[in-house]
Amino acid sequence: MTDCPECGFTYDPTAASGAAQAIRDGIAEVAELLLRPDEDPRPRRRDTLWSPLEYACHLRDMLLVQRERVLAARRTDRPDCTPMGRDERVDHDGYADQDPADVARQTTDAALMFTNVLERLDPSAWDRVVVYHYPTPGTERSLRWVAVHTVHEVRHHLLDIRRQIRPAQHEQ
Repeated sequence: MTDCPECGFTYDPTAASGAAQAIRDGIAEVAELLLRPDEDPRPRRRDTLWSPLEYACHLRDMLLVQRERVLAARRTDRPDCTPMGRDERVDHDGYADQDPADVARQTTDAALMFTNVLERLDPSAWDRVVVYHYPTPGTERSLRWVAVHTVHEVRHHLLDIRRQIRPAQHEQ
């Protein structure tokens, strides 16, 4: 098991069976934060960080990419998970110019699509392998790891979003 030094997440492959619900829960909070009427998620708070909206767009696209990776692993042996170009997508897809309500809906839909695929995995399918390029290029990873890594992505970027959005008045 490995821990993320920034958010404290622990990679535990035995937690893969709970990944779908953890992903849906995290994305529900992301969508809620994007839709807050007292906070604009579009502007960057610091030049070195994506805005809350940009993080949400990344999560949406990452969930769709992860879904395709899992489906590919169901069809073929050891498919290569080509890097998604996360940094390039921010500009290429105009993340900062997208409508927060649309992104909230799309991210929720992407989470439902991905978790549907996870929930359809039988016990042997969880052990299927992909060739993943994070954190080390060309590493073989089980679909259990892919599911747990996706939970980490959601939780880590939810933390990135929370750090930039003030608590609602009733939460203070």
